[in-house]
Amino acid sequence: MRIAFSPCPNDTFIFHAWVHGLIPGAPKLDVTYADIDVTNSLAASPNGPEVLKISYAALPWVLSEYALLPCGGALGRGCGPLVLTKSSTTEKDPAVLAGRRVAVPSERSTAYLLFRLWAAQNVPGGVGEIVIMPFHEIMPAVRDGLVDAGLVIHEARFTYPLYGLNLLTDLGSWWESDTNLPIPLGAIIAHRSLDLAAIAGWIRASVEYAWANPEASREYVLQHAQELDPEVAKAHIDLYVNEFSANLGEEGYAAITALLGRASEEGLVPKVDLAALR
Repeated sequence: MRIAFSPCPNDTFIFHAWVHGLIPGAPKLDVTYADIDVTNSLAASPNGPEVLKISYAALPWVLSEYALLPCGGALGRGCGPLVLTKSSTTEKDPAVLAGRRVAVPSERSTAYLLFRLWAAQNVPGGVGEIVIMPFHEIMPAVRDGLVDAGLVIHEARFTYPLYGLNLLTDLGSWWESDTNLPIPLGAIIAHRSLDLAAIAGWIRASVEYAWANPEASREYVLQHAQELDPEVAKAHIDLYVNEFSANLGEEGYAAITALLGRASEEGLVPKVDLAALR
């Protein structure tokens, strides 16, 4: 079975057991490790992988072929994308982004969708040019002055001070205060022609194995973690792998409905039957 997910610690931690044949009855996986912008594109392409990790923001474009699975993804609190600047001051006024160049990790990322919703409320006249680049290139680009600000995800929450960057806003905190819901970041989807219940069961078993054997995946996680410090990788896993990874539950589905419903009302994503996501 073909699967695509990122090389980030939360994904490799979750899928370690399945990738390594430790889940009874689960088929062997042919894994593509790719940045979220790539997996979003794979899901929208002909003959894409059977199972993928994509941004929730990309979900409305692929629901005719793929179904959302209730486990394996990334939702949570205190884990939202950050907007960073190089400013040497502690300026927190979003108006500084008016007409500026901003780097984002994917045009259809949840991070960018949240940024657009936030900017519509907080940046008078809107930002200027949006530059798409792999997320690991964004902080160096801000540091080097290639862009005025960067929208970052994943372990950048822990490492941005090393680049001399400042936090302009935490979009996760904004979303949580605005909705009182967790932030939906990454979704696991599977082709509708498959046994969705079985796939969800294998993913959930892989999550539970990871929790029961946290050291088993250590070498695999660090192998793909782009030279992350082991403590940063652990902090990444602790933040992004949580109860929603095992089961979206009512609160998880409410968060997804709120995000896609609001984005649809703003014309940022196609309208979807939100009730059909379950």
